Amino acid sequence: MSNRLNAIVTGSTSGIGLGVATAFAAEGMNVMLNGFGDKDEIETIRAGLEDKYGVKVGYHGADMTKPEEIRDMVSKAEAAFGQVDVLVNNAGIQFVSEVENFPEEKWNAIIAINLSSSFHATKAVFKGMKDRKFGRIINIASAHGLVASPFKSAYVAAKHGVVGFTKTIALEGAEFGVTCNAICPGYVKTPLVEKQIPDQAKTRHMTEEEVVQKVILEAQPTKQFVTVEQIGSLAVYLTTKAASQITGAALQIDGGWVAK
Repeated sequence: MSNRLNAIVTGSTSGIGLGVATAFAAEGMNVMLNGFGDKDEIETIRAGLEDKYGVKVGYHGADMTKPEEIRDMVSKAEAAFGQVDVLVNNAGIQFVSEVENFPEEKWNAIIAINLSSSFHATKAVFKGMKDRKFGRIINIASAHGLVASPFKSAYVAAKHGVVGFTKTIALEGAEFGVTCNAICPGYVKTPLVEKQIPDQAKTRHMTEEEVVQKVILEAQPTKQFVTVEQIGSLAVYLTTKAASQITGAALQIDGGWVAK
């Protein structure tokens, strides 16, 4: 293992993923970004991280519903960096609806992106990590990987699946220096949550402000959003030697939500 770690962070052109990628670059890691968005904006982000932190930062536009593109992303990262030491499975989408009206295509897309992509990416990096006797796999689950809320059947199912997948991979990597943990954030002010607010307002027949106060932050006893910087700091810690005996854990960073 070289001194400088090499990471892939899926869904990292905005939100939590970008927060984690930024934290990694600040720690001196090379990072492969991934996600959708405007090409010029993504290049600005990529070049900015590379210039600011003096690390290699790549970008791969793999569609997380397509296993062959996920495998290509891993291959390109290995070619660029030499190896992949850290994988953060973060890519995710959301859709809010009563189950009787939940579109099947939305269910399938959420399961593919929020759950199955973690399997495909992990499968692609795992043998190399085992062979080198070091690896860090971090799955961004959710408080919804531990508890449920109404109208989010696909998301809750996928995130519960991520927590179970995390435990299995932790056991498979335990004797090879490969850890696997899930970070379970509460509500974070990201584009994904911002988009939920009008959807929730429509479904619940509330104003958007009522949704923020009575639905979203009501879940968190601290009455504060979790920040992407806090999640990034936790992800960095999980890559360190100090965290080598933390594996198979679902780590809550949720303002006390799941404690209730």
